Amino acid sequence: MLNFFRSFSLSLPESTEEPHFEKTSFRVRKKIFATYDPKTQLASLKLSETDQDLFSLFDPNLIFPVPNKWGKQGWTLAKIEALNREVIKDLLLAAFNQVAPEKLKISPDNPSPTSP
Repeated sequence: MLNFFRSFSLSLPESTEEPHFEKTSFRVRKKIFATYDPKTQLASLKLSETDQDLFSLFDPNLIFPVPNKWGKQGWTLAKIEALNREVIKDLLLAAFNQVAPEKLKISPDNPSPTSP
């Protein structure tokens, strides 16, 4: 699922992949919307508080707030290897839309036209 996570992230408008300490980050206009840590095999995504609550309801063992002040700001961990593509896509769209400028935001009803 890491390949799908990466390819879908990079299909989003103006998104880039850059190192972030020991992780890989995905950014839009220099703002991080997601990271992946190969050591822990966890993705971290910037969600709104509402989206964080909703996604955590899916399975709190697979999607859960970062257990510190970052979690209170919407940063959410996800075990992407255990999730299906639709959930990963929904997480990435929510995270992208949380940090993207208004003109780049994507409607959840009309995902990226270049989506893999």
